[in-house]
Amino acid sequence: MAANKSNRNSIAQKPKTLLQQLAAEPQILFSGAFRQQYAALCFRYRNGGPDVEVLVMTSRGSGRWVIPKGWPMKKKKAHEVAAIEAWEEAGVKGKVRKDPVGRYTYLKWLENGDVAPAIVDIYEVEVLAMADGFKEKGQRELAWVSPAEAARRVREVELKSFLVEFRPGAEANRRNGKLSDG
Repeated sequence: MAANKSNRNSIAQKPKTLLQQLAAEPQILFSGAFRQQYAALCFRYRNGGPDVEVLVMTSRGSGRWVIPKGWPMKKKKAHEVAAIEAWEEAGVKGKVRKDPVGRYTYLKWLENGDVAPAIVDIYEVEVLAMADGFKEKGQRELAWVSPAEAARRVREVELKSFLVEFRPGAEANRRNGKLSDG
């Protein structure tokens, strides 16, 4: 009997799952308090041909597959933030499209244990250089995969849909085609 009591106490002390947290406070989703992030969809052409590979990496916390992304930065434009995140998290540099090519939403775990809905604008980055050393080297696993494989690996449904349809520079992906070196 003591073992059961002990098990109940350890279960009660576990942190709430995302769904448990949202069930307890559904107003989080409707509070209008969405957080903004910017992501880099890094790609390269395979063997100089028309086929592309996209970069996915594991997150530092959960180890799930993601694309480089981060929070807004003072005095930086959104596409510049995406380029900085690609460099710091994956050690890649290239040409970044100035306008977002897509958007997805997800629920972000915050440092205090709360959850907040986040909107992520996606910026296309054609990778032209990769570094051996970068800020988060060794903290993440990186993989160059087909867009379809990237879609299989990531969890966010909207990002999956975007990756399955991804074609660099495709009219469906861009608004006015401006590029910037990043």
